[in-house]
Amino acid sequence: MDLGSDGVADGAVGRMGRVSVPISQGVPGEVIIQIRGGSEAFTAYTESEEPLAVNSRVVVVEQLSSRTLLVTGC
Repeated sequence: MDLGSDGVADGAVGRMGRVSVPISQGVPGEVIIQIRGGSEAFTAYTESEEPLAVNSRVVVVEQLSSRTLLVTGC
């Protein structure tokens, strides 16, 4: 994931990750995504009505900011 000139990370959309802090609709949690040869934590939201529990696998649908993602269960 490279940082663009505006400081926003590129390339998160489509990546798979794992929930480390539960995520509910409208309530952020956290996901771990493997990037740059390691793992990084990102704040994550979901539009799904079903909450995403710890260790759930997710896919990134949209990057809302450099450290915030919109994810869905997979």
